[in-house]
Amino acid sequence: MHKKPKHLKNLYSHVELSKQVLEEIYNPNMDLSSKKWGIVPDFAIENSQTKKILFGEIKRQDGWIEGKKPNDGRGNVHERFSRYFTPGLLKECRKISGINNKEILPFWIIFSGDITRDPKRVREITFLFDEYTDNFFMWRPNRSGQDLLCHFNEKLKKYLD
Repeated sequence: MHKKPKHLKNLYSHVELSKQVLEEIYNPNMDLSSKKWGIVPDFAIENSQTKKILFGEIKRQDGWIEGKKPNDGRGNVHERFSRYFTPGLLKECRKISGINNKEILPFWIIFSGDITRDPKRVREITFLFDEYTDNFFMWRPNRSGQDLLCHFNEKLKKYLD
């Protein structure tokens, strides 16, 4: 288990841009080659034998539940995790993680807080993940840490073998 893994920290600092794009953007008078531009997930689970890695995020947000108004579900957790679905990041995650099986994604998102019971956000998250329902876990108040571990062991662990 890696906390705040650095595997994805330097993903796009070396992306080559066209001359036209370089002319249209800010270019500081400094060497950018030493910059580390990328992302740092909350955790990663690595099989020490196969070296396969499952990247993970824990996302918490308030939501629209009993006694609250629909706009109490505002926030952008559901947008922040979506970056993992972008073609460039998904390709790199698969390459770095060693998880190339198309049945599963190379990341796991754990949701907590009211968002796990918000009628709009739960539908949105389920829609966004589509057939990849094993790649997220709704850690609702009635669910235990044991439930979380069972989800991992039953649905994701085999992809690290």
